[in-house]
Amino acid sequence: MKIKSITIDNFRGYKDPVTIPFDNLTVFVGKNDIGKSTILEALDIFFNDSKAIHKLEKDDINKDNSKNGNNDIIISVEFIDIPDKLILDESAETNLEKEFLLNASGNLEIVKSYKDAGKAKTYIKAFHPNHPDCNDLLLQKIKGLKEKVKQFSLDCPDSTKKCVLRKTIWEHFHDDLQCSEREIETSGDDLKDIWLKLQAYMPIYSLFQSDRSNSDKDKEAQDPLKEAVKVILADREIQSSLAEVAQKVHNHLEIVTNSTLEKLKTMNPQIANTLHPNLPSSDNLGWADVFKGVSITSDNDIPINKRGSGVKRLVLINFFRAEAERMLKTTNHPNVIYAIEEPETAQHIDHQRKLIKALIDLSENPVVQIILTTHSSFVVKQLKFDNIRLISEKGDHKTVECIDKQLLPFPSLNEINFSAFKEISEEYHNELYGYLQAKASDENKENERECEFDKWLEQKGCTRIKIWKRKSSKGIKTQWTTLPTYIRNFIHHPENNDNSEYTIEELKQSIELLRNLFC
Repeated sequence: MKIKSITIDNFRGYKDPVTIPFDNLTVFVGKNDIGKSTILEALDIFFNDSKAIHKLEKDDINKDNSKNGNNDIIISVEFIDIPDKLILDESAETNLEKEFLLNASGNLEIVKSYKDAGKAKTYIKAFHPNHPDCNDLLLQKIKGLKEKVKQFSLDCPDSTKKCVLRKTIWEHFHDDLQCSEREIETSGDDLKDIWLKLQAYMPIYSLFQSDRSNSDKDKEAQDPLKEAVKVILADREIQSSLAEVAQKVHNHLEIVTNSTLEKLKTMNPQIANTLHPNLPSSDNLGWADVFKGVSITSDNDIPINKRGSGVKRLVLINFFRAEAERMLKTTNHPNVIYAIEEPETAQHIDHQRKLIKALIDLSENPVVQIILTTHSSFVVKQLKFDNIRLISEKGDHKTVECIDKQLLPFPSLNEINFSAFKEISEEYHNELYGYLQAKASDENKENERECEFDKWLEQKGCTRIKIWKRKSSKGIKTQWTTLPTYIRNFIHHPENNDNSEYTIEELKQSIELLRNLFC
């Protein structure tokens, strides 16, 4: 199963319900403290409950709503790619469509409500029968279902399985089911078993954050091998034979660890050669013990979570590179969602490039979704427009928007920030200037030269209002230029200190001039 969308209501800054669409690779951008991390943490709370990195507190309830008596946090997730066959009770195979547990769009929608930020009540929003004689079949024991079959004199081929009995009754009322979309509670005792079975088919969600402390008790975000354990233990084959799980996990961990370190060697052999796997012995190992002592350590047995943030992130990069290759070679895995906050943190551009390439490759695996937050214009340039979600505010309401192509033909965080927040930057000026010069050069190759392109700008309505000074063998040479060319030269020639620095207002004016040339 994969996430199609999440709806957040009354959680921190999300005062009103906001529905956010997801792709195989989804990247959130926006100002600091706008609510990017909130989405990742809402998913962590939804999927991992009491094991989530962040525990729900009353301070997580939206302050304005709380003052008005609304203290219910709602997090709901809609899933696609639902299994064609699954087991909900006994050992009989069924599917969610036959059980009327899909919403009006034909997707699985799970709603979790946290009253006063407490324990979740879980519901399935389903297009479900409302006919009084068949609207509660999921709640019925096998005895009650048999009585209904007998009451309506129905022929049931196998009266020992609840899913078969339900199907027989629903088919009897086929023309009068009176279906409508409603929420069916699964956290109570009546549907508890069905919910537990359904959970086994849900994705594993792993959140890696950029601001974790260096504690020995840090969770999996500090060491990717902890996440490898979770993914491996969820493997269907391993679940079916727990007697052999310890050896299998040990073997898988060796593969994951060694492939991670091999990838690390291609980027930084000096660091890689100081690291080695630290795995528990597989001799007489109980399956639960695989959680203990799993890490990557240095020659001095220093755990990875005690190394610098750059090294930790470097290991993480190569974990994802190794995972991308490993998961492409095997299909016997549950769906996995990797959520990473600011993957560019503490990494040079070359490392960022390799990380984003690895994450894009990993997101193309049919059982993987990747969710990122970023402030990096470099990262955004590696993406497609469909990958990007902009978070902003309109009054006191959060909005999350998909990004369409704007003026530039490639995703530009600078352009997104300018359009949404009127933020200006030298980098955006460079992007606009460079793209227009390339377009002008297509018209006339001579426009590749600065002086010719400046003439092109003048022909398009940009006035030559600035004097640019440059040194020559004959002394200081002056030349009248357009404002865009003056700013471009100032940015690209920091060694030339004969010219006055442009003002923020001039930068803004120049960006507007260049943008107008796209019309």
